[in-house]
Amino acid sequence: MIGLLKGLWKEPSSALSLLWICFVVLMAVGAYCWAPVRSENANEMIPQWSLKPPGFRGEILRSPTEDFTSVNWFSGENIPTQIIPVEQAAYQEGQWRYLPYGRPIDAEQWQYTSAPLELEERTFYLGTDRYGRDLLSRLIIGARVSVSVGAVAVLISLLVGIPLGAIAGFYGGKVDTAIRWFLQVVWSIPTLLLVIAFTLALGKGFWQVFVAIGLTMWVEVARVVRGEVWSQKNREYVDAARVAGFSSWYILRKHVLPNSLAPLIVVSAANFAAAILVESGLSFLGLGAQPPIPSWGGIIKDHYAFILMGKAWLSIAPGLLIMSLVLSFMIIGNRLRDLLDVRNIQS
Repeated sequence: MIGLLKGLWKEPSSALSLLWICFVVLMAVGAYCWAPVRSENANEMIPQWSLKPPGFRGEILRSPTEDFTSVNWFSGENIPTQIIPVEQAAYQEGQWRYLPYGRPIDAEQWQYTSAPLELEERTFYLGTDRYGRDLLSRLIIGARVSVSVGAVAVLISLLVGIPLGAIAGFYGGKVDTAIRWFLQVVWSIPTLLLVIAFTLALGKGFWQVFVAIGLTMWVEVARVVRGEVWSQKNREYVDAARVAGFSSWYILRKHVLPNSLAPLIVVSAANFAAAILVESGLSFLGLGAQPPIPSWGGIIKDHYAFILMGKAWLSIAPGLLIMSLVLSFMIIGNRLRDLLDVRNIQS
């Protein structure tokens, strides 16, 4: 593993890809620590500030911090019970005197409230979406969906694909024929249609998407494992283990599988990238993570029409994140393939 990391680091493109993947993972894990708006799902709507350009600044009167739970790294804060965007505000004689946002400053339309509020200034570095939510915060928290769906989908594909592929490749015969037939049937079904079918069967939701994508990516894992196990089972070390009296299951589990899993690193990197693309596509179609959970595909779905209205950044920003993360995993996978090929040749 250390040798693989050194090999990745020597190549500039794979090193940059590895750094970018690590950055996105850290951003996803500590999303509510980095996001400017830490409310749950960054779903704090201010309709008066909808579709504001990047760099927009404004002030709000909001419920005081005491009304919130402590910041939770997993779910964030509660959304304030009261949010008032203002042009100006001042606390005088036990009450707030403020001018609502959008009113001329010289107008005699000042309003007063004695509610316990606090003044907060905000900067929206990437602007706001159509509902007045901070786009940057939504993108940061949305990284959790992409990273999680990739990790869970790869894990499910390994848990299903490795046992089936190993049994088919090691035992052969009718067992291999039956498993290969099943693989070919599943392989013949378009992946996106299969994912949509699983999603409709399991229901729309956060975890349903993970399971649906994972259950469609195990076929390639099983095919790779079957081929590797088939090539390993006739090696000399397997014959020596049989002569020593070890059972077939023990030989498969302790000797053949550990020597057959190297190509799975490359397959897992490719499946990680494919899972991100599939989840983004499902969210764009409305079958992925459901609102108010932010996902990059869902953000594109909500704002792709604004590309022709001079607000293209609302869709370009999540699109660039999806493209860069998928490209990084593909570069890592290709580099790992080259490194593993070199090792095989040298061995």
